[in-house]
Amino acid sequence: MKALIATLLLAACAAGEAPAQPQAPATANARTSAHAPAPISLTLHCAGAFTQGGVGLCRTAPGAQIYVDGVASGEADGNGWAVIGFNREHDASGAIEARLNGATASQTVAIAPRQFDIQRVNGLPQQTVTPTDPAIIARIQREAAVKNAAFQSLAPIEGWLDGFVRPIDMNVGVVTGAWGNQRILNGVPSSPHFGYDIAAPIGTPVHAPASGVVTLAQTDTFYEGGLVFIDHGQGLTTMYLHMSRVDVHVGDRVTQGQVIGAVGDRGRATGPHLCWRMKWRDRQLDPSVAMSALNDARAQLAGAR
Repeated sequence: MKALIATLLLAACAAGEAPAQPQAPATANARTSAHAPAPISLTLHCAGAFTQGGVGLCRTAPGAQIYVDGVASGEADGNGWAVIGFNREHDASGAIEARLNGATASQTVAIAPRQFDIQRVNGLPQQTVTPTDPAIIARIQREAAVKNAAFQSLAPIEGWLDGFVRPIDMNVGVVTGAWGNQRILNGVPSSPHFGYDIAAPIGTPVHAPASGVVTLAQTDTFYEGGLVFIDHGQGLTTMYLHMSRVDVHVGDRVTQGQVIGAVGDRGRATGPHLCWRMKWRDRQLDPSVAMSALNDARAQLAGAR
């Protein structure tokens, strides 16, 4: 108790001898910076195909959280790059935002509308249109689970910086189906066709359009026949359907132009062709748009941060 009283008396004397002075601004700033990150100036630059089914790239600070239309959509990689995409039904305006350490940067883009045709496909095995066989239904469910698991891949790579090339040599291939068309199969309305179809002879090589990691490689699935998924980074996945041969395995790293399989007519198909698809997270995108969009976006954003 005596020690406490002595301490209080000393404190009172010190206060009397040296009245408290306001802290200098520099001292206050130093104290604040020791406990909180300095404010940052966050920027965001995006470019690409701003259209329904379009894909693009953004450049911002490394590690910034990316939001597309208010939905958390991953984060920019260590070089500040991020992939974005817009689905088939998107309205006329898209909102992109980057967030980091309390700072935000945003960009609003106009989304160009597209016209989609109605495509009628007849002559398909009816069990591939309206399956009723319990064994077939069970198989479809098993394969759907495998595909859904592969779609969860988020490889930490930048395959989309390669730009995209067509997976089929167009000296032998012919485009026979556009992306996004409404499908009527054997007279039954179906979901939109989220593939870009290229007809070619059976055995025609199929090439990886950009580098990536193989996340699915099946030789005989019910709807798709020979089927390969490639994750090009940040969940931008391309798919290759109806192949007669699969030359890669899950976990393989592939490079742009590498042969991954061959054209076939397996699964729900009326003739030999490659159905080429693209998906970013939960959004179906048009791979044919990506070929010019990603090249252009990379060039425009190369110096932006």
